[in-house]
Amino acid sequence: MDIQLIHQFIKNALAEDVGDGDHTSLSTIPEGTQGKAKLIIKEDGILAGMELALEIFKIVDADLQVNVLLQDGAEVKVGDIGLTVSGSTHAILIAERLVLNCMQRMSGIATKTHHIVSLLKNTKTKILDTRKTTPGLRYLEKWAVRIGGGVNHRIGLYDMILIKDNHVDYAGGISNAIHSTKKYLADHHKSLQIEIEVRSIEELSQVLAIGGVDRIMLDNFSFENLKTAVALIDGRFTTEASGGITEDNVLAYAACGVDFISMGALTHSVKSLDFSLKAY
Repeated sequence: MDIQLIHQFIKNALAEDVGDGDHTSLSTIPEGTQGKAKLIIKEDGILAGMELALEIFKIVDADLQVNVLLQDGAEVKVGDIGLTVSGSTHAILIAERLVLNCMQRMSGIATKTHHIVSLLKNTKTKILDTRKTTPGLRYLEKWAVRIGGGVNHRIGLYDMILIKDNHVDYAGGISNAIHSTKKYLADHHKSLQIEIEVRSIEELSQVLAIGGVDRIMLDNFSFENLKTAVALIDGRFTTEASGGITEDNVLAYAACGVDFISMGALTHSVKSLDFSLKAY
């Protein structure tokens, strides 16, 4: 966990929510009132965000006492209790929504990822996330993918070269794009992995002739063409399939022999798991 990044996220999120005060709690509950609450699981799935929740409670009020009953990655059932928290009721109520929003979102992603990973358990293929994340929440969403058993692709534009179709077209072709990339990395003394997206067997053939990359993304290939592409690559480069892949067809894509499958659906349209934080 990147503590500095997480703490900045929490402070920004609290500032957005609390503003100049939680006036409902301040007006209805006497100052100094102590209370307890429990995190109730209302939907089956994979738990994620517990480690983050501890940091949220700590920043809201370091005197809150949190008892963690279930860890990140646990398979949870309806009615399970994830944690209990005791201390200032004002602090508990300030932390409540941020804890729930984060844990529900992260648990939904972890649950979806775990399901896909389970489908692929008898294959060599690993599941990747993408940059199709919620602005400001990418770190949390990719964290949840890891908890669910998936693998993070690049975090952003800065930590990997990914030459996509628009880059190829703007650069004037695959050869220009690869050669310019190699020169750029050398000139700027950077050591980044290079991946290139291809849209056809013809484009793949160009990449194979040029080389100079680490991974090849096979985008929107039919099953037949994907099998052909994997055979042509023949282990010389890491392979990744993308485009139009869902939980209904992911196993068929994996059966084509690719090393990775990337799925934007892990983060861009996942359903949050249902939790609540209730006083007791």
